[in-house]
Amino acid sequence: MAEKIIIYQLLPRLYSNTCSTCVAGGDAKTNGVGKMKDFNAARLKEIKSLGAAHVWYTGVIEHATTTDFSQHGIVPCNEHVVKGKAGSPYAIRDYYDIDPNIATVVEDRVKEWKLLVRRTHSAGLKVVMDFVPNHVAREYSSDAAPAGVEDLGANDNEGMFFSPTNNFFYITWEKFNPSVDMGEGDKEYTEFPARATGNDCYHATPSINDWYETIKLNYGVDPWNGSKHFDPIPPTWHKMLHILMYWAKTGVDAFRCDMAHMVPVEFWHWAIAQVKKQYPNIIFIAEIYDTALYRQYINYGLFDYLYNKVTLYDTLFNVLKYKTSARQITQCWQQLDDISDHMLNFLENHDELRLASPQFCGNAIMGRPALVVSATLSRCPMLVYAGQELGERGTDAEGFSGQDGRTTIFDFWSIPSLRKWFTGKSSSTATELREYYSKVLTMCNAEGAISNGSMFDLMYVNQHLHRQYAYLRHDDETLLLIVANFEDSEANIDINIPYHAFECLNVQQGDYEGVELLAGNSSTMHLVCNMPLRVDIPAHDAVVWKFKLKK
Repeated sequence: MAEKIIIYQLLPRLYSNTCSTCVAGGDAKTNGVGKMKDFNAARLKEIKSLGAAHVWYTGVIEHATTTDFSQHGIVPCNEHVVKGKAGSPYAIRDYYDIDPNIATVVEDRVKEWKLLVRRTHSAGLKVVMDFVPNHVAREYSSDAAPAGVEDLGANDNEGMFFSPTNNFFYITWEKFNPSVDMGEGDKEYTEFPARATGNDCYHATPSINDWYETIKLNYGVDPWNGSKHFDPIPPTWHKMLHILMYWAKTGVDAFRCDMAHMVPVEFWHWAIAQVKKQYPNIIFIAEIYDTALYRQYINYGLFDYLYNKVTLYDTLFNVLKYKTSARQITQCWQQLDDISDHMLNFLENHDELRLASPQFCGNAIMGRPALVVSATLSRCPMLVYAGQELGERGTDAEGFSGQDGRTTIFDFWSIPSLRKWFTGKSSSTATELREYYSKVLTMCNAEGAISNGSMFDLMYVNQHLHRQYAYLRHDDETLLLIVANFEDSEANIDINIPYHAFECLNVQQGDYEGVELLAGNSSTMHLVCNMPLRVDIPAHDAVVWKFKLKK
């Protein structure tokens, strides 16, 4: 039986930091920083108890930071091309190194990473690591690459805007001049000629809203005319494949590929095939937002899973915000039905608003029906972001990020909900929410109808529903009736199950002993096509009624 993948995302430097006196814009010494060693057997067991199968350690590769590690032989970064004190995890400074901030002994940081991978595997969990192929930090320079590995840009012709053999794009004869302070005197950051910025900004003057701290990588596509120069294979391709192989060798089980659609699909087709030839079980997850590219990046690009942001996430967001009917969820699975197993569902990640933030629901309880739908609508993986299960609100103004309803990825900080959990000070509401998450996520693999079965949408025969969403999950042994209630009051509704459902699923009509898997209730229920089934659902909640099929 195939396992439904449940991924738990966390930033090590934030996750285990229990500092309760953080100050906005504080450095690592002032605000503290989580370490790789903090993930001991007990902590990993706790993550697994939520139902997780994979841990996505976000921000572990060395990236630009303001922390000075010069005493350890690491050249300091210029603070003017670092966002926040900790720096963006997606402004990679050395693809072959680990962030020294999260190491206990800086010189042993790669060794500590390998030990963390080993501990994670020993806990029965798999490891997800970021791969950031589209851009690097302005001051990228590897001091940890294996002998013989040529650095990015080492042999570029800086007199050409585009060359298939260059790793970067050069704004010839122009100085890098963003609308951001680059300092003065000895502290000034200078770059000449300027290189194109990571978000496809092909001029020397990016704004503060651009990814000005990053440089775009050149995969052999001329930005001016879109022409592709893939024969011979561009040097950037070979360098990035080597990086993938390097980390795969350390035991990484999956790569979450940042902004994958900004890198040509031809590269992914070439690279993923080679990685999987040597590591056949490794998984590739694409952060991708262009729905027109979905099938191409699966069928030709060879990705295992794609972000389900533009369809399901955005729809659930609007349902929770009372901007659209729950009926719109049907369109989500219909648009992706042929590739549904290749999507990755989520309600939070480091880019999105916290469910409990004032900018979103304002209360994590309101997200429960969306959790059930996102986790059980299809067989595809489900992602949960650290603190989501405790109702993290994201209301801190940490520094660079500001009070934006998200947990910062740029600053040294401590996540309030996790800090309280680790110190035994969680509220009963947070504890109950965590238990709810654990129940839903573990149910995904305990029930074969979810992990391996199929879905039958009931909305077309329940036209009266707008704040509820109803569907069946089934396999050869079990039928699940799932109804999510997005309303702020209890729903007492009649659910129609059409004759076609009984016929299609080969289910006999009649009386069944049902068990409701979330609340633990049981009842004899009459499942027939000509009589609606009365279902009671608490506010902002769901029911999952389980029926053992008659042979």
